[in-house]
Amino acid sequence: MRIDDALLNEAKAYAARNGRSLTSVMEDALRQLLNRSTEAAERPRVELPVSGAVPGPMLTWAELKELMEVDFVEHQLAKLGGRDADA
Repeated sequence: MRIDDALLNEAKAYAARNGRSLTSVMEDALRQLLNRSTEAAERPRVELPVSGAVPGPMLTWAELKELMEVDFVEHQLAKLGGRDADA
């Protein structure tokens, strides 16, 4: 088995810091990897809810921008006490 030197050095340091043998650290890591792949395969599929709403009309970017600008102006006017644009 060949292991990247940097990874092996990290594993040795981890083992030393935790008072464990390199073998036990490697075995635990391999067990965790195998358990994760088994758990993922056994996990039930998630069904996401889908809206039954009917989609509205599609807008162009220009139309959307215009609606946003109108909404912004109306919001600003409401903040000023309800004065409308013609006043």
